[in-house]
Amino acid sequence: MADEKKYKNSLNLPKTDFPMKANLAQREPEFLKRWDAMHLQDLIRSASKGKKPYLLHDGPPYANGHIHMGHALNKVLKDMVVKYKTMAGFDACYVPGWDCHGLPIELQALKELGKKKDEVDPVLFRKQARAYAEKFVGIQKKEFQRLGVMGEWDRPYLTMDYAYQAKIAECFLDLFEKGYIERRLKPVPWDYQSETALADAEIEYEEKVSQSVYAAFKLNPETEANRAFLEAMERLSGAEEVFVLIWTTTPWTLPANVGMAFHPQLEYCAVKTEHGVYVCATSRVPSLKDKLGWEQCQILAHFGAGKKIPFDEALHPFLPDRKVKLILADYVSAEDGTGVVHIAPGHGEDDYFYGHIKNQLPVLCPVDEKGRFTEEFPLCSGMHVFKANEVIVQHLKEKNRLLHSEDYRHAYPYSSRGHVPIIFRATQQWFLKMDHEDLRGRVLNAVNQTVRFHPDWGRNRFAGTVEHRPDWCLSRQRFWGVPIPVIRHKETDQFWVGQTRKKIVEEFRRCGADVWYEKEAAFFLKEGSGCVDPENLVKETDILDVWFDSGVSHECVLRQRPELKDRADLYLEGSDQHRGWFQVSLITSMALKNQAPYDAILTHGFVVDGEGKKMSKSKGNVISPAEVADQMGADVLRLWVSSCDYQFDVRMSKEILSRTVEAYRRIRNTFRYLLGNCGDFNPEKDTVPFSDMTSLDRWAVSKWMRLLKQVTELYDRFEFCHIYRLVHDFCTLSLSNFYLDVLKDRMYCDPVNGRERRSSQTAFWIMLSGLAKIMAPILPFTCEEVWNASWLNRESPSVHTASWPQYDAEKTDDAAFEKWEGIQKIRNAVNARIEKFRESGHIGSAMEAQVRLGTDHPGLRGFLEKHLKDLSFACIISDAKIMTGNFAGAEPVDWLDGESPSLAVEVLKADGRKCERCWNFRGSVGQHSLHPTLCTRCFEAVPSQAGKV
Repeated sequence: MADEKKYKNSLNLPKTDFPMKANLAQREPEFLKRWDAMHLQDLIRSASKGKKPYLLHDGPPYANGHIHMGHALNKVLKDMVVKYKTMAGFDACYVPGWDCHGLPIELQALKELGKKKDEVDPVLFRKQARAYAEKFVGIQKKEFQRLGVMGEWDRPYLTMDYAYQAKIAECFLDLFEKGYIERRLKPVPWDYQSETALADAEIEYEEKVSQSVYAAFKLNPETEANRAFLEAMERLSGAEEVFVLIWTTTPWTLPANVGMAFHPQLEYCAVKTEHGVYVCATSRVPSLKDKLGWEQCQILAHFGAGKKIPFDEALHPFLPDRKVKLILADYVSAEDGTGVVHIAPGHGEDDYFYGHIKNQLPVLCPVDEKGRFTEEFPLCSGMHVFKANEVIVQHLKEKNRLLHSEDYRHAYPYSSRGHVPIIFRATQQWFLKMDHEDLRGRVLNAVNQTVRFHPDWGRNRFAGTVEHRPDWCLSRQRFWGVPIPVIRHKETDQFWVGQTRKKIVEEFRRCGADVWYEKEAAFFLKEGSGCVDPENLVKETDILDVWFDSGVSHECVLRQRPELKDRADLYLEGSDQHRGWFQVSLITSMALKNQAPYDAILTHGFVVDGEGKKMSKSKGNVISPAEVADQMGADVLRLWVSSCDYQFDVRMSKEILSRTVEAYRRIRNTFRYLLGNCGDFNPEKDTVPFSDMTSLDRWAVSKWMRLLKQVTELYDRFEFCHIYRLVHDFCTLSLSNFYLDVLKDRMYCDPVNGRERRSSQTAFWIMLSGLAKIMAPILPFTCEEVWNASWLNRESPSVHTASWPQYDAEKTDDAAFEKWEGIQKIRNAVNARIEKFRESGHIGSAMEAQVRLGTDHPGLRGFLEKHLKDLSFACIISDAKIMTGNFAGAEPVDWLDGESPSLAVEVLKADGRKCERCWNFRGSVGQHSLHPTLCTRCFEAVPSQAGKV
């Protein structure tokens, strides 16, 4: 024991200032300060000048509230792309942005004021909303920076900036002049809680229980077509009246009913029951018989199925003066209900299209902005439509027009913000026409032919939403946003666009859109406009959909900043943006410039808890990015992001984070070991040429080069989870479990300047430098710490200003690679036997063992004979020999090319004495009188004069 202590100081033990304990939560803020002090972003931008541009355009989050884990996932994914592209030699300028208008911010501003929408002065309120948005831009900026996200944080884009607001107005007016914009009465999704129209992207579907009814519409006996049909039915049944059956889950829309729709290809029938004669789809008769309790059921006549329906009009079930027209509509289904749909063009997209557009039925909407019936329907005046359902059902019953009522569970549209069920309500709104100049077709062509999708299955999802989307309702009945910049004559309804456009845009750019609320309409008229009664001009009071704000960012940001380019390489957002930002950006860009605003889009899933459930405060399963950064470090969160298959929803829990921490420690310890063993290595003078390196070191460098090639390709394909697994396995399996473990003896015990030791240090240095670079996009803080703890910082002041490592085919050796891959396979079998031998108490460690190997497989035997010394070295044992004769206990071994030859492994105690310095058992121990307890290798490695040990 005394000798062991005596020789300890002669060992080349790892030396590094890089600590084993990361303390990321404390160290990361220090790096942020350092980066700020050294103006790192400016250094990156300066070094990127003149390089090929790569543009990831940031989809702006709402400037509302603190960031959540979905924000973190999104921003870290973007940051990994930008950091990689920058290091790979691109000018990847990343400009973060914020969506500063819209309902969420408006509601918070109203909450702070303690007032309702109709109680505020628009000008004062907009100042309050702006201040609120500014506050959270600052908060979120710091939260994103805390995660190591780099970019033009001092020059972000804000949709409430004056220049941005002016460009929004300009884009709208361009679309108006191109004929894409139209103002008309049309039903739109309506949030009665917020009193505004909604965009498709602001709607989500939830399960709802609605009151459904089967109602009877009596055929009008006054029309010529009906009289002939009724007479025929009377002859067959004796009944003077015939009723059309309809089924609806929205009884509150019946006061606006003006039509009933039949499918042109469905077969219908008149069926006689004990309660009367009813018309319905033939295929629905069995179901209706059970549902409505018909004991008698006789079909009197068939019609439809491509032929003319023999009647044309019915009477409203409780509004006796209302005539209800028969129309044909392809969307009518016979899967449920009666096969006949009641039509209220004021309360539904399909009803409006088939009822009003195709058949000129009137658009009635006796419902106000709060979702209450107006005086147009006195029975329920002032009552909310959902509460009125019961009254209307009772009214049907009193009029003897109700056949059945029951609860119906179905998916129903809800406001994604207020989480209340919406209604469809016809109002005067502004629309972008999807079929003007074949806009829809051109958008679909871009989706199917031009844009690349990651993952590719997003293409069909995107195309499906475009194919079926209605015209885009652009108007919102709110205050906080860019006002629709149109002035019209209140008597003639004439639009004064050409006469006001220039002044509007100029004033918005100079004063912001608040000027719209501060000045009269006539203020925006240009000189010589020809308006003789400017007092009759009025400004539009609605604002633009907030999706239009972000949807024209390609015009407001990309085309306005010289350091950017007109078309982005990549848009990267959550999968919900297929019908959100991705789509509206493509629509506006195709309408304005007839080109897609991006070459590719990448979508990721949502963050859910460990059980796959949605995170919510009420469930107590929310984990915030700040919580992770402050407790574990942002690099742990980023490593978790890289480990996720973001194509699907990604899971987050404390248990998952704990596993991520363990993975981080393994990677960090690999860095630390490499740094510690390169402490006395000067790459400028100690590097060993690849051809002179040991075969094991050539294997390691070859292994690294293969990893580098794979990882680079994966970064190009945005497959970060595969990068994580490859790097983690490389650090854990290839390095820690094998290569670094095997080399401890050489690194610690060989002479400091020994050729083999310097060979291994050369390999260490190549891998250390390379790993720091390829992991910098994922672990920016840790890799910067590695960079500063070594000679690496002589290459560049920061790892983030360094160049991406280059694959070098000259530093690959296939023969060495195959040799050591084979040795590892044998090593696994040998180590398993040694472990059993150790557990039996025969030895304390593998170095006390020697093995005898035997096989009758010619190829394996030849391999063993050729590489026996290297195998002994790899197994960290004292000796290995080939045995002959019978091979008792031989077992199959996983070998090259899928073969499994049998290999016998016999473990014995090692011969010789233990070297007190390297602990190997060697026959040379005792041969050197000056150091009798050392083997020859260690004797040569230590000073030989007395007192120098």
